[in-house]
Amino acid sequence: MLQRFNLRSDGARSACATTVTLFACLAAAPTSADAHAVVGDRVFPATMTVDDPGVGDEFDTQFGHIKSPDDDGDTMNVNTVSYEWDKLITKNLAFSIGGNYVSQNAPNGNSAKGWDNLSLGVKYLVYANAEHEFMASVGLETDIGGTGARSIGDAYSTFTPTAYFGKGFGDLPSSLGLLRPFAITGEIGPNITTASVGNGPNSLGWGMTLQYSIPYLQSQVKDLGLPQPFANLIPVVEFPMSTCTAGACSGHTTGTINPGVLWTNRYGQFGVEAQIPVNRASGTHVGVLFDAHLYFDDIFPNSLGKPLF
Repeated sequence: MLQRFNLRSDGARSACATTVTLFACLAAAPTSADAHAVVGDRVFPATMTVDDPGVGDEFDTQFGHIKSPDDDGDTMNVNTVSYEWDKLITKNLAFSIGGNYVSQNAPNGNSAKGWDNLSLGVKYLVYANAEHEFMASVGLETDIGGTGARSIGDAYSTFTPTAYFGKGFGDLPSSLGLLRPFAITGEIGPNITTASVGNGPNSLGWGMTLQYSIPYLQSQVKDLGLPQPFANLIPVVEFPMSTCTAGACSGHTTGTINPGVLWTNRYGQFGVEAQIPVNRASGTHVGVLFDAHLYFDDIFPNSLGKPLF
């Protein structure tokens, strides 16, 4: 999903701390490899702002900070904490539920904090080609209007049917071996609101990632003997974008360029990214994202991470 700015309360921070503690325990586990978005020899990591093409049992928590323009054109500090839980219904179909706690500190006295609208989603893996390291999925996400705090959430609902893809370059010839660890992923889908154009303009959400997998380099191209944590790093650049399709903003695109790095093993991953606005309408300050992600399907394969059917 395209990331939305949010922040949670102290109780939620405790939940995040619990997740981090669990990660600390898991970091000592063997780093051989699996994860939920696997096709052939390729593992697509769970990127932060542009959703990967896989389905799985997983839990994600994310913290973000950025200075963003408000409705008056002033700059406000936006701190966010989000969570998302994805549950496999079958091996190719997953259901998700997510929420965001947002803290907006505006200079003009219009500060606000609270939960954003509840998000529900479904996602289905429609195609996978191991030889060419390609995956494609389709999904539908709904932000339910009126379920969040009045100062944060919208009164209207938003429906987003989305297509996802991922392509690894492991099928390149051996003479281009150093390029084989590269991969791209992407998503695209309209954000269709139940509001009038003036209150909730429709838009097109789209984004891509470019990533370079050091684990793939080590295991499939050439073992460089890199020590931990470098052997499990995946440098990544994400491009989450939104193009307004109705109203006065029609045709205008906002978004960020997010360079960062992910550390991953069989059971989960940590990540950190910068958020660089692509234009003035997107903001003028660089933000930061921190992420902790657990693969329940690998941690609890016979219980919590097992498909319902």
